[in-house]
Amino acid sequence: MVELFQPVTTTHRMLYGMFSANYSTKSNLAMSLMHKKILLGIGGGIAAYKSADLVRRLKERGAEVRVVMSASATQFITPLTLQAVSGNPVATDLLDPTAEAGMGHIELARWADLYIIAPATANLLARFRAGMADELITTIALATSAPLAVCPAMNQQMYQHPATQDNLSILADRGITLWGPGVGSQACGEIGPGRMLEPLEIATLAEHFFAAPLLQGQKILLTAGPTREAIDPVRYISNHSSGKMGFALASAAASMGATVTLVSGPVTLPTPTGVQRIDVESAQQMFDAVMAHLPEQQIFIGCAAVADYRAATPAASKIKKSQDTMQLQLVRNPDILATVAAQTPKPFTVGFAAETHDLEQYALDKLQRKHLDMIAANDVSVAGLGFNADDNALKVFTKDGCHELPATDKLSLANQLLTLIANYKN
Repeated sequence: MVELFQPVTTTHRMLYGMFSANYSTKSNLAMSLMHKKILLGIGGGIAAYKSADLVRRLKERGAEVRVVMSASATQFITPLTLQAVSGNPVATDLLDPTAEAGMGHIELARWADLYIIAPATANLLARFRAGMADELITTIALATSAPLAVCPAMNQQMYQHPATQDNLSILADRGITLWGPGVGSQACGEIGPGRMLEPLEIATLAEHFFAAPLLQGQKILLTAGPTREAIDPVRYISNHSSGKMGFALASAAASMGATVTLVSGPVTLPTPTGVQRIDVESAQQMFDAVMAHLPEQQIFIGCAAVADYRAATPAASKIKKSQDTMQLQLVRNPDILATVAAQTPKPFTVGFAAETHDLEQYALDKLQRKHLDMIAANDVSVAGLGFNADDNALKVFTKDGCHELPATDKLSLANQLLTLIANYKN
């Protein structure tokens, strides 16, 4: 089975995240959808209710949008609604007597610069894979020379079924772009992979599709997640890092055109598309993996929460409870970030500082002491931000000053931070 977000081809692009409206750094995406012709195909899933908002998001970025609906999609949202928000007639019939020469599928196929299917149900994915032309939405996929981007949306069990995974793999190998799915609660009450990406995320993906990749040709090495330092075969020293920030950075960097290597501590997150992942447990293992892959890297981002200390001599067997107190001798782990920054030549080196107080003081000290090019600091004492949370806020320090990235989801924040890195590095 293809792992969720596992790279099935290195050519298709994926991005989870969106630019914050209050982010002031100049972006290369400004008006990138102006005059672009986007055909939106809507499949018959509950996520079809989001399609009206998606049309609005695309239009406010300058795109001209036309909509084609499967027969089942009209049971979830009416063509009249989509016609009202798009400003164009909605196509549903394969044989349309009002179309030029009665061949609406050819007209729309020739018109589109990009064909987005959102939601793309399991049924639609199977029909695309088989090359079926049984209704308008599938026929256009065969008749158009425009790029096709599909946004999967279905029950988590349906998404993870080997048949669906095989269909996705084949479609990706054919050059079809896969956007999503997201992970979370679903209309059926279950939790897992299969949610359609939000309209704002899809609109941002469309912007990136037409934009020159910001990190094209860059090689980026990242660390993410916690490390575990063994005390005995069943116990270890660790921390609350979930790895979400580092994985969001890896995903966004790959979408921006970078070649990404991700060294991850023990987390339960899926591998982002287009990312080479190396799993480790301890700080020493992470250090060894980083140093082995460091040559020729242009950017290093140390996002992992690496344990500062480890047990001097881990017990060979489980330590039994005997006395009321126990002394554990700890020794320092290698400093991955400082070692990378000390290399000659060194990559553009970005560190993270998770603090509970005196954020600026500790971040600036770490920036200077470890000779970093940039440091992103976050206050993990704030409820709902930082460790194990989906949102975060960063203060990014360089020798030239501070950039504040307000609280938002980690995917959006990753986008913002990487844009800042690319602009500052250049």
